[in-house]
Amino acid sequence: MMVAIGLVILLVMVFGGFIISGGDIGAVLHALPIEMMVIGGAAVAAIVIGNSGPDLKALGGGFAKVFKGPKYKRQDYLDCIFLCGKLTKMMRSEGPVALEPHVEDPQNSAVFAEFPRLLADKTLVALICDSLRLVVVSSGDLDPHSVEDVVDQHLKSHHHEAMGPANNLQWLADALPALGIVAAVLGVVKTMGAIDQPPEVLGEMIGSALVGTFLGVLLAYGIVGPIANRVKAIIEEDHKIYETAKQIIVATLHGHPQPLVIEAARSGLSHANQPSFADVFDGLRAR
Repeated sequence: MMVAIGLVILLVMVFGGFIISGGDIGAVLHALPIEMMVIGGAAVAAIVIGNSGPDLKALGGGFAKVFKGPKYKRQDYLDCIFLCGKLTKMMRSEGPVALEPHVEDPQNSAVFAEFPRLLADKTLVALICDSLRLVVVSSGDLDPHSVEDVVDQHLKSHHHEAMGPANNLQWLADALPALGIVAAVLGVVKTMGAIDQPPEVLGEMIGSALVGTFLGVLLAYGIVGPIANRVKAIIEEDHKIYETAKQIIVATLHGHPQPLVIEAARSGLSHANQPSFADVFDGLRAR
């Protein structure tokens, strides 16, 4: 919703200001389709050349994120705390043997089944299960710092891959002004080929060429750049659910009391997604 509002404000302010200042919007609209074809076509071609099929699919998903917003809401973070809390409590009270069937086959686990939205996230399930599986298969001399290093590497790899769409969009935003210049140069070449035409004709042709430069800059800094920034912010926000799971598991392995572990994970969330103290601890007691 905010994206659509922003685009409307952008177009109204830019073109409205041009019209109010006495500019001929007709000349811009006349040149716009061709310039957009050159710049947009070159941009799409550059993205296709520089990316694989999965990368392009991820880029489409990145655009969708702009309109959908973050995947996870406050209830999902609360559920993540409940899920990790139950598993780590089981590990402490009943031992790794009781934990083994849940981490070896999460799809058929009664604990994971309570949280279907989290179970659908393969990355989150793999992070939790692989981390706790190390406890199950260890011989009792597991170093929590080593587990933390493994989890950090897991998160680093996933985060790098998840950032692909935002990085591609930012690259495109950086390239668009140059592609606008390409369109403008083609317009100048066309104008030079008609140098024998009257000044009013030449003026119209030069104006059309300059629309390419204008369009490249507007698309880069007014649309694609902000979209790239928004995609990055959404990816960063959704990444916090993995950090929450990591924090609970690693802190438990360090031997910290569970109430302290849970509160540290809860208080580390952004205010928009942070469940209340009562929601967390009353919910844990109820489970």
